[in-house]
Amino acid sequence: MNAQIKPEASQTAYQPAVLPARTIPVAPGDGIGPEIMDATLAILKAADPALAFHPVTVGLKAYEAGLMAGIGEDTWQAIDAHKVILKGPITTPQGGGYKSVNVTLRKTLGLYANLRPCVSYHPWVTALHPKMDVVIVRENEEDTYAGIEHRQTDEVVQCLKLITRPGCERIVRYAFEYARAHGRKKVTCMSKDNIMKLTDGLFHRVFDEIAAEYPDIAANHMIIDIGTARMASRPTDFDVVVTPNLYGDILSDVAAEVAGSIGLAGSSNIGRDVAMFEAVHGSAPDIAGQDIANPSGLLLSAVMMLVHLGRAKPATDIHNAWLCALEDGIHTGDIFRDGTSRQRVGTRGFAEAVIARLGQRPSRMPAVDYPEQAPTALPAERSDAPVRTRARKTLVGVDVFLHWDAEGRDPNALGAALEGLAGPDFRLALITNRGVKVYPEGNPQTLRTDHWRCRFPAVGETVDGRAIAHLLLRIAEAGFDAIKTEHLHAFDGVRGYSQAQGE
Repeated sequence: MNAQIKPEASQTAYQPAVLPARTIPVAPGDGIGPEIMDATLAILKAADPALAFHPVTVGLKAYEAGLMAGIGEDTWQAIDAHKVILKGPITTPQGGGYKSVNVTLRKTLGLYANLRPCVSYHPWVTALHPKMDVVIVRENEEDTYAGIEHRQTDEVVQCLKLITRPGCERIVRYAFEYARAHGRKKVTCMSKDNIMKLTDGLFHRVFDEIAAEYPDIAANHMIIDIGTARMASRPTDFDVVVTPNLYGDILSDVAAEVAGSIGLAGSSNIGRDVAMFEAVHGSAPDIAGQDIANPSGLLLSAVMMLVHLGRAKPATDIHNAWLCALEDGIHTGDIFRDGTSRQRVGTRGFAEAVIARLGQRPSRMPAVDYPEQAPTALPAERSDAPVRTRARKTLVGVDVFLHWDAEGRDPNALGAALEGLAGPDFRLALITNRGVKVYPEGNPQTLRTDHWRCRFPAVGETVDGRAIAHLLLRIAEAGFDAIKTEHLHAFDGVRGYSQAQGE
């Protein structure tokens, strides 16, 4: 972070904010990261001289030092001291054992809310939808990103999708609090609960419960597939969108590209005590060191950081100066277009153009004004929240998963053998393969792998764990390889497990 970035001549003397001193840990990142970080910090320093920047070790340097998570101890100490970090793009080495820095930071620090504004800057930046202005609120810790995977047979691996009520409640409430604080009128939930009725069903159900607490904000739900298609074709239908982790990852990239370029997209990762701000694009090592990268994504992330820290004036000044640079046709090569752009500049040149326009306001695009007491949009603790009573949980059976690869993979042969092993406490209700019923009365056209789910409901109303242990012992003594079990529970008499396809 040594680039000397000098502003262009400005028509009027800019008066930066006078604010308390504040130290920001910064991780320049890899590839183009150091260049765009230099540009961003130069602009921050011009608008907010009270800021100090503390470099920390994240990314390739940490990996090369033998830190498999890609994060140095100095980083953890700095975050603990300052409760914030500004991070450039990171390159994760290929090969096993290396952990994603982003995932590690998000999960370790409890950064549960990922916020991605996706705004069109037409006509200065080519956009599929010129009036787009959408905010994606992505749950940041759960779902398949828990990273719990297992290889179970020669042919089958699994990934566990974990959705929790507390995780749903805080991300949905965050979305509504953000909408209210920022004058947004509608929150849309996207899930796939027509298929995943328990996991995504919980997310949707919590959304409906919390939406009722915000009668001033419109609320609706969409299935994620058609919702993503609508985001690409009619993004003006949306205002704030809240989704589980995986869908939000995909949807926010789609929305950023529809708005103009993922290279312009900033993001924040918000937790109860700590926040991380980062550009969402990659490290682009192929153009590193050439002074051609666009620093806008990281810069807009830094603006979000200033708002989060309550430094409204520099956030407003930087954002408006950036808009002025776009309006004046001062563009980096990735967005430069003949007939619209006036001057092609590099990374440093763009930073200089923004600094020169500090104190100016755009004339053709809407100017930005961040309130002096900008809310962080963290969900408030509710003193009147109802006490949730614990459900009455009963064990009503077990799913036993087998690795079975007998010649022909005949489900009828497997079913006949297991019928005799069910014993006095269970009955064999069905066998599925990849979730589709193959016994009894399966369809011979169904593809069958070496991975079989065998459902044993209790003969009576309930059963205990010892009966399951005895069942597994009988299955093992018969020569079958039981690789996994899932207990079947009812909660207050309601089935707590999904039905099979064809059941």
